[in-house]
Amino acid sequence: MQKSFKLLIISTITSSLLACSGIQTSEAPAESNLVNTDREVASIYQPIKQQASYLSDNNEELTLQKIMADPDWIGRQPQSPYWSLDGNSYFYSQKREGSVVKDLFQQPVSSKTANLVPIANYHQVSYKNKVFNQSRNKVAWVFKQNVFMQDLNSGEISQLTRSDQYLTNLQFLKDGRLSYRVYNKIYAIDVASGITEQLVSWEFKEAPQANEPAKDYIAQQQLNLIEVLRDRRQRTQDKFEFNAQISEQNQSTTPEPFYFPVDNKTADASLSPNGRYLILAIEKDTPSRDEGDIMPNYIKEDGRIKAEKVRHRVADAKPKSQYLWLLDLQTGTQKELSYKSLPGYNEDVLEQVKRENAEAKGLTYQSNRLPRDIGLLVDWGWNQSAIAWQADGENVAIMLEAWDNKDRWLTTVDFATQTLVTQDRLHDDAWINYNFNSFGWLNHSSKLYFLSEKSGYAHLYLKDLNSNAKQLTSGEYEVDELTLTANDQYIYFKANKKHPGIYEIYRVDLNSGDIEELTNLNGVTDYLFNDAQNKLLLTHSKLTMPPELFVKTLGSEEPAQQVTFTTSEAFKQINWTIPEIVPIKSSHAQQPIYARLYAPKDAGEGEKKRAVIFNHGAGYLQNSHLGWSAYFREFMFHNLLVQKGYVVLDMDYRASAGYGRDWRTAIYRHMGKPEIEDLVDGVDWMVNNVNVDRNRIGTYGGSYGGFMTFMALFTEPDLFQAGAALRPVSDWAHYNHPYTSNILNTPDVDPIAYERSSPIYFAEGLTKPLLINAPMVDSNVFFVDTVRLVQRLIELEKQNFETAIYPVESHGFIEPSSWLDEYRRIFKLFEENL
Repeated sequence: MQKSFKLLIISTITSSLLACSGIQTSEAPAESNLVNTDREVASIYQPIKQQASYLSDNNEELTLQKIMADPDWIGRQPQSPYWSLDGNSYFYSQKREGSVVKDLFQQPVSSKTANLVPIANYHQVSYKNKVFNQSRNKVAWVFKQNVFMQDLNSGEISQLTRSDQYLTNLQFLKDGRLSYRVYNKIYAIDVASGITEQLVSWEFKEAPQANEPAKDYIAQQQLNLIEVLRDRRQRTQDKFEFNAQISEQNQSTTPEPFYFPVDNKTADASLSPNGRYLILAIEKDTPSRDEGDIMPNYIKEDGRIKAEKVRHRVADAKPKSQYLWLLDLQTGTQKELSYKSLPGYNEDVLEQVKRENAEAKGLTYQSNRLPRDIGLLVDWGWNQSAIAWQADGENVAIMLEAWDNKDRWLTTVDFATQTLVTQDRLHDDAWINYNFNSFGWLNHSSKLYFLSEKSGYAHLYLKDLNSNAKQLTSGEYEVDELTLTANDQYIYFKANKKHPGIYEIYRVDLNSGDIEELTNLNGVTDYLFNDAQNKLLLTHSKLTMPPELFVKTLGSEEPAQQVTFTTSEAFKQINWTIPEIVPIKSSHAQQPIYARLYAPKDAGEGEKKRAVIFNHGAGYLQNSHLGWSAYFREFMFHNLLVQKGYVVLDMDYRASAGYGRDWRTAIYRHMGKPEIEDLVDGVDWMVNNVNVDRNRIGTYGGSYGGFMTFMALFTEPDLFQAGAALRPVSDWAHYNHPYTSNILNTPDVDPIAYERSSPIYFAEGLTKPLLINAPMVDSNVFFVDTVRLVQRLIELEKQNFETAIYPVESHGFIEPSSWLDEYRRIFKLFEENL
């Protein structure tokens, strides 16, 4: 499911801007606290055990009330960090205790105390998404839709706009002006004079004419016969042409708009840094939903039922293309950039799928060579555009994808011939990953760098425009979060190089190809450069340590130093069971299935244990890593289960992230089969290795994990004795298009895939107790998924299921009372049936 739906992850400011917050600090844990691994690659079949982040001998018995309470009791971790402009301090947001409001703090690198930034000064420091001019002596940013600029030599901050216009695409042009987009217009500010000019605009309508042509025979005859009408038309024409001359010859006027077909809209627009060209992507202006795409909301302040608008279903999605245009602002000309130069632009990539479905209906399928629907690629983790200009504006790269999800093209534009040139084509018979698509230009040469899964894992490539790409990283690990240094010497990246569940920061030398490990924190680590590019601001977490900030000085042998200490004493004083990361041998793949194992200390002794397998959500998500999990409530619930004598296994089944392309695409056209096969291996492993009773095992999970609970109980009825499906998918045809069409194509093309992947078609297999917990205002997995399945179970005369509904909750619960009720029911299910 989409990232937004996943259940889970700089100016010299004087002290006068800051007010002390009184945040206290404590000592940092050791940089590396990992057992059974080292700085090299751990064996894939070697269990990983992480030491405690906080030492405690408090054996307090956990309660559901505490686990499901407002998570403020755990601590209020730093969020959205960024460096100050001088690199001597950093900023981060922190939630107020008991409030949804987040405050902004600044903390000097040399101090372990953060200072509250006054709201009155937010505009001076809200430059996380800043842009520099080419000389890097000016920097600009947007705060509350207004543009601010700082002169880095004088330190002076200027407000350049004051309006409520929605601004995007802020950038410095080569000549020093600052440009931005407001809907279908792009403006430039002369930062010296303060004058703002409109550089270009575009409209979706017919280009204006002096006179409308005669629409039929009678109208033409009228003009032929009546002289006064002809004279009036001529006067109108003369005036029209004179105004056109003014626009063309007088430089003080606003340029005339470019015109595009009616019933279209802007998908994206990007101005070249030299101000000459605009790449414009347009698409048909069709509704994103139908009138019938609604869900009832029963609990509103006015006491009435409200029909909430919701998204399309994948079953209702229609193919969609985007069209690229090259606008020359210097000549006033426009040219569509054809996709015909793209290799495979008209391949029938779904031929075998369509033939299989046709034959299932007793029909035949004739292959076609029709042009495919193509548009700008959308990467769910991007903070960049699919259109990237070289710094001097002489080259542009555009990343495109096919609507059928089988191809990605990295292209450039030949401005002389006004055509697209393919620099790299990535084809996948399953689907192109919606992550690992970052790309860009080197700063001082016409070379592209980009990520690709062509080797089977996400790796970094470097390409000259007229030669083959060079692979810079290789191996069975994933590379992401690229940062190019200003001098083009290094690209920094995050990778799980030494173990699939450990993410460290590395850099590759673009000349020698040497790769250097920069951190050894042994958990999950993200990073941000300071602008001097001599320090890293790290966000790091461990299995039992929520995310905290660390600072690493580059070129120093000193390890990264922890600089925030926001985890509460109440959390640290609990003697948490730390899950072990175990590799479980797969019966269906060469790679092991990595899993978090929670087990009592006496798991291998005495009476056989009860067990639970937790199924993480999203499908494409990694949870068996050595960092803090977005499923922190589940982490604590699993600790409670261990205290009650259970063994808990949390598996990164096939489809999960972090393990390469083949693991990701194992579920193509048959969701719910490979994953359940992996659960079978998990059950067998626990029985053989952790003294678990095969007849006392349950399962649960939410969203995709709820779907897996359904498929396990319906298609492998002897595997588990009970299961809880939370916010579950029961029929993939009702889920969204961006996620589902990747894996199952679309229902009109591939009904076979949908029907063998949707639990509602297998409900007759239910023989064990099933709990269904469903939020009623879920805009992600609709409540109707539960309603339809329940009706199916009623018609099948099933008696061993229960449904709990949550009237005020969406996909991710908010209210502690809802969390508590949900997990009380899950715990009761396991206690009564295991």
